[in-house]
Amino acid sequence: MDVGYSSINLNILKLIPGETNSMLTLHHLEYSQSFRIIWLLEELGVEYLLLKYERDEKTYAAPEKYKALSPLGTAPVITDGDITLSESNAIVDYLLDKYPNESLRPAVGANNRIRHLFWFHAAQGSMMPIVLMDAVFQIIQQRVPSVLRFFIGPILTMALSGFVKPRMNALLLQAEHDLEQAPWFGGDELTAADIVLSYPMEAASKRGYIDAAHPNCKAWLQRMHAVPSFKTAAEKDGKESMTLPL
Repeated sequence: MDVGYSSINLNILKLIPGETNSMLTLHHLEYSQSFRIIWLLEELGVEYLLLKYERDEKTYAAPEKYKALSPLGTAPVITDGDITLSESNAIVDYLLDKYPNESLRPAVGANNRIRHLFWFHAAQGSMMPIVLMDAVFQIIQQRVPSVLRFFIGPILTMALSGFVKPRMNALLLQAEHDLEQAPWFGGDELTAADIVLSYPMEAASKRGYIDAAHPNCKAWLQRMHAVPSFKTAAEKDGKESMTLPL
């Protein structure tokens, strides 16, 4: 496990096993949705401790130490004093409550409030389940014995063509329309909606869903990669991609 830190000299920091660390800490599982929280924290410019955990090379599962952090054992997880919180959007809301930023979370009545809300929740409620389903299907195809692959393959192909691809295409069609009107999912400025969409949009691009038919989505990905706080987050993550290397 690597330890990284933002805005503080690590040489003066001593972590004692078994003691509660009062500093805001992001427990970052490699190739996971917790990358988005690194990006948010960098965009907010707040001090935090970054603890990195590696996946099992064969199963891609999180280590037991990570699973013990929260009831679901999934990423991301933050600890802040006595508080332990999981679930991406819950963490985003918690951090924006603690460090208010109307640019990242448009206030009630703001021009782009509704657009921001739609995409902020569509990221987890609609796009992430599709991305995860696609990834699970791919893992199954790769790992089942060849004798079973003959039977399972057509079923997975039917599920992909009948549900996964149509749903993803519908979301990307809406994204194309909205990004034609304004450069960010939250409107004219970067918002938390863009941050939480970074993982599923990157995964959609990597899996071939975003192609030449989606120029606005491609342009958004380029803008995302050019944001200074995103670049810093990527450096701290230390991986070529935030998504699983499938």
